Amino acid sequence: MSRASVNYLVPPELAGRKLRDILRQEMRVSYGAMKSAKWDGRILLDGVPAAVNSIVREGQVITMRWPDNAPAYALKPYSLPLTIPYEDDHLLVIDKPAPLASQSGAGHPDDSLENALYARFGCPDDFIYRPVNRLDRGTSGLMVVAKNAHAQHRLQEMLHTSDFSRVYLAVTEGIPTPLSGVIDAPIAKEDAASIRRVISEMGKPSLTRYETLQTSDSRALVRLRLETGRTHQIRVHLAHLGCPVCGDFLYGTELPELPGRFALHSAELALLHPFTGEALRLSSPLPQALQSLL
Repeated sequence: MSRASVNYLVPPELAGRKLRDILRQEMRVSYGAMKSAKWDGRILLDGVPAAVNSIVREGQVITMRWPDNAPAYALKPYSLPLTIPYEDDHLLVIDKPAPLASQSGAGHPDDSLENALYARFGCPDDFIYRPVNRLDRGTSGLMVVAKNAHAQHRLQEMLHTSDFSRVYLAVTEGIPTPLSGVIDAPIAKEDAASIRRVISEMGKPSLTRYETLQTSDSRALVRLRLETGRTHQIRVHLAHLGCPVCGDFLYGTELPELPGRFALHSAELALLHPFTGEALRLSSPLPQALQSLL
């Protein structure tokens, strides 16, 4: 997670353009990041620091360097084996177990995925945790973490677009009626002091597509695709449908056979790599503890 840089070879059709335009429009560098890099001399043309109003030529190489920022707080390493189905210089995809908090905080200052990644990378002084899509502590499955600020910015721009698709599996208490459809119900915070979300006309637009894959007695295995990304969206929408996620202590009933977690799993991830354009498709099987509920 050390200093990273991104290179861009100027194609013929962009010759004569200003450097700032290529940084913002083609390399998708945020205005704040470009402004900071400009003053620090981290924007280079053919390896030499350059002004952002420079005119570029065909074949020149633009380099954007990212700073080695120190973390804003002390972090302790957490020794935890991680399953990482994909990793390169820009990002990694983790198959997160549950229960495991995605980020350190008051409830889990030393035993989160953030602490585990800090340990995996050897506790570097410049470590900064850059999650792209967070999963609740009780949710397992595929989760993306960026390795630098530029990658995080690009990936978060792609969230909830066709370039970044996520599919979840849930075991529900009750069988959805109808067996497939769209849940289109706005979600809002219950109140300022609560972490619960509720369906409310005053909430933000929220849409989830679902399909029932299997039923067993009074439970169902449901496949869900998010069109929006509200906090607790799947959990709230399934409870609204009358079929809360098994073991969901907030919106259903906690189950002793699922200690610390509930029956929600991030099972499929498809995205276009933000720099190479490669189509990445990853999947994670439903954990045995959730299969056994059926």
